[in-house]
Amino acid sequence: MGAAAPAVRALADLHNHSCLSPCASLEESPSLLARLARERGLDIVALTDHNSALNCPAFEEACRREGMAGLYGIEANSIEEVHVLCLFGRVDDALDFGAWLRGLLPPLPYDPEKLGDQVVVDADEGVLELIDYYLGASLDIGFGDLCLEAAARGAIVIPAHVDRPIFSVSSQLDFLPEGPYDAVESMREPRPALTRGLAAVSGSDSHHPEHVGRRPFLVELSGDALVEGGAALLEELRRALRAKRVRPSWAPG
Repeated sequence: MGAAAPAVRALADLHNHSCLSPCASLEESPSLLARLARERGLDIVALTDHNSALNCPAFEEACRREGMAGLYGIEANSIEEVHVLCLFGRVDDALDFGAWLRGLLPPLPYDPEKLGDQVVVDADEGVLELIDYYLGASLDIGFGDLCLEAAARGAIVIPAHVDRPIFSVSSQLDFLPEGPYDAVESMREPRPALTRGLAAVSGSDSHHPEHVGRRPFLVELSGDALVEGGAALLEELRRALRAKRVRPSWAPG
């Protein structure tokens, strides 16, 4: 058996949207996200559309073409309107979670002219489907139960942009409740009530091509996991987050 690959410092960005998210640019296809991530020096990139993983199959193929390590996720929106990143190493796991979330979305009237198109595409940017229900709505499940369900399915669970004035634990709850989190995402160094001693990472929350790679974080992990990708990468990243082997973009160099 050969020696394990040495630890490497990888540049990661775990919060990105595609043309499936109603608030995102139609230009931001999964293939463009993967290409820009490579061009801008990222090593690990995740797709996290609102309440759906339907563009993850195209993203998986795009990452393969670009030689990128991809993760497949969802930015889920709880009934309190708190956003949480739920990340998987396998597309099928993300799709299964997304199908479960679909049953928790309210049947709201949907007007693409007002709310934005929600486009499912293939890796070559061909249109496969236009979603006719609103993906940006809050789910019929509380934040705590949502996080528990994601964790039970094996996801890395990261409350999103905890210090933002909207759609965050800060704006909606004023603190981070106890939960099965692996880290928190923050725009800048968060106050202790928003971390519970967990690692804080930065994320681009990209909705437009110019946003890709604007706020990545450094993480130290095994080179083997980076090459293998998938479940191995997910678990190595989970270990690195829990061990706080990270440096967010707002931390001093």
